[in-house]
Amino acid sequence: MKRILAAACLSVLALGVSPATRAGEPELREGDLVFETSSSSQSAAIQWATGRRWSLVGIVDVAPDGTFVVEALGKVSRTPWKAWRRRARGGGDLLVLRPRGLSGEARSRAVGRAKSFLGRRYDPRFGWGDDRIYCSELVVKAYERAAGVSYGRRERLGDLRLAGIEGAMEERWGGEVPRGLVLVTPASLAGDRRLVRVYEGR
Repeated sequence: MKRILAAACLSVLALGVSPATRAGEPELREGDLVFETSSSSQSAAIQWATGRRWSLVGIVDVAPDGTFVVEALGKVSRTPWKAWRRRARGGGDLLVLRPRGLSGEARSRAVGRAKSFLGRRYDPRFGWGDDRIYCSELVVKAYERAAGVSYGRRERLGDLRLAGIEGAMEERWGGEVPRGLVLVTPASLAGDRRLVRVYEGR
């Protein structure tokens, strides 16, 4: 009798666990934002500077040929979801956010705008021109230009926590760090309350 009761209790607990807390796959929709960490030195520097663990963001493309993440990593590319997911599992946690109150058409337009940057090289100096693109810039421009919504917030580079990584920053810029540079970080996107959390875990 005790064994039966114990089994019943376990069954009830299992049913009570929400999909977001299970070690399963998130249910992705067109235009979702996906965040991850990695073990790279750049990821560590971004996490240090922003005080948050999210160092890379992309936008989900659900298409007839599969589900992809449009991201700026090396260059703007369309990475198959399964490959992106494996990479996230290797580096750490995964976060999925969904724009609140936007139609599916608006999200699709944003994905199309993100794909218009395919092949553009990654911008290691975080400028705001279209010739080179960094990850959160890609997402912000896609939604600004296709849906008229600006997610995240602009911050000055000098307002981030640079103590401890200044040497690496100076090496990247080949001299003095441009503290007045305005940029958008993955952390600021992750903290935008207009984006609804769909999934967080490994």
